[in-house]
Amino acid sequence: MVNNMGSSDRTLRVILAVVIIALYALKMISGLAAIILGVIAAIFIITSAIGYCPLYQVIGINTKGK
Repeated sequence: MVNNMGSSDRTLRVILAVVIIALYALKMISGLAAIILGVIAAIFIITSAIGYCPLYQVIGINTKGK
């Protein structure tokens, strides 16, 4: 498994995850939307931490560069 995410991509994913968590904490999202966005936030945090996105691998994207 080779890293395929650049630092700006990873940072953006963490920021989006924090925004989703804040929206949930402030009770601005709830129900099914909160569950779906929570799963997306978890995926963003995990992929940012390891620097690898399986979807990028499938579609041939590499934001890390050379």
